[in-house]
Amino acid sequence: MTATSTTPASAPEAVSPGRQAWRMFRQNHSALFGLAIIALIVLASVFGPYVYTVPPREMVWMPLTPPGESEYLLGTDYLGRDLLAGLINGGRVTLTVGLSAAVLTVLIGITVGALAGFFGGRVDDVLMRITEFFQVLPNLLFAMVVVMLFSPSLLNIAVAIGVVSWTSTARLTRAEFMRLREMEFVKAERSIGAGNARLIWRVILPNAAPPLIVVAALSIGTAILFEAGLSFLGLSDPNATSWGRMIGDNRPYILDSSWGVTFPGLCIFLTVLAISLVGDGLNDAFNPKLRQR
Repeated sequence: MTATSTTPASAPEAVSPGRQAWRMFRQNHSALFGLAIIALIVLASVFGPYVYTVPPREMVWMPLTPPGESEYLLGTDYLGRDLLAGLINGGRVTLTVGLSAAVLTVLIGITVGALAGFFGGRVDDVLMRITEFFQVLPNLLFAMVVVMLFSPSLLNIAVAIGVVSWTSTARLTRAEFMRLREMEFVKAERSIGAGNARLIWRVILPNAAPPLIVVAALSIGTAILFEAGLSFLGLSDPNATSWGRMIGDNRPYILDSSWGVTFPGLCIFLTVLAISLVGDGLNDAFNPKLRQR
């Protein structure tokens, strides 16, 4: 008899957490729909002014012209400015302010939360008292005060939004660091001589990143709503066109020409909704319990 040789079954190929998260994200049709909307809005805001070259701040037709009654598709505002040109150019400003404010929010929140959660003790007490101080302040009112104290430029608006919006990010980061700092891989890094800076930024933070990525994505939508609120109240750069500024400028004429408020409001609604859908998709994709199903 001849012995038959058997080949061992090959082990299943390991899939990285990033690929697993992307696979979960692709299975979420709502998240993909939101991502498509964001992509369209970004493309229109970035390349739209080069295609549709009508100046957004110049009078081009009769004021308060309804949509479809002139060569300007969405009509004009109370000064006779093209609403479509305003929407295209205003998207660039609104998205820039929202992204800049979200970046500042995440930077402040992660820094404060990481230091508080890693060191604990007196450092944690001091940083959490500062966090609680900012948390109890009315965010919109505090942002209004910051903008009024300085010039209402786009930079100051982004800074004001970032300064008042970081507290929830800090608390989430603190909770993640307190959970991870006592795990074995952190102790192993400490035992081989890793310093505090390496442990915080190179060891713990990458493992705490998934929920922070979700918060960062949702912070963009929050910042856009903040910018719209400040612009609606007249606290915005008068030389820049944004969706919130368009709503604020046209609000006295809402009963006679609702399109001047409806179209920029719809843009804000769709953008924030799309960001929320993407944030929910990221939350599901980075959830290890859902990835194991």
